[in-house]
Amino acid sequence: MAIEIRQLTPDDMTLMRTLLTTFGEVFDDAATYIENQPDADYLRRLLAGDALIALVALNEETVVGGLAAYELKKFEQERREIHIYDLAVAAGHRRRGIATQLIETVKRIAAQRGAYLVFVQADTGIEDEPAIALYSKFGTREDVLHFDIKIDDASGVA
Repeated sequence: MAIEIRQLTPDDMTLMRTLLTTFGEVFDDAATYIENQPDADYLRRLLAGDALIALVALNEETVVGGLAAYELKKFEQERREIHIYDLAVAAGHRRRGIATQLIETVKRIAAQRGAYLVFVQADTGIEDEPAIALYSKFGTREDVLHFDIKIDDASGVA
């Protein structure tokens, strides 16, 4: 099976929407990725900028996986790093090196952009053991705590 990894451009709206659907299905999170997708103009602006890196893994023009990463411009030094935010491969296509190809591609993009680091976070629960095993091939594991801080009502905060 030949897999093509493609970086999305503003002209790839159908592939971008398919990538969002793939994330929703793989992560079992339709509410986030499928049900309330942004409009095409918003997605085009994201894909035209330098902040978002969106990659799809294609098997004969069918999206079987993808990766979304963000370039972070740092303030403490003049440098940048790439944060792999989402990476997913459809269930029927796992264990074939697709995730590895996606990560290798984002590493090449990071090098072209002069980034000094690519990083990713994985949940430490048992359900994310395959992700932890994958990412361990690429870097040193650091056990950290991650907190999602909700912004429900910030009106009383000065």
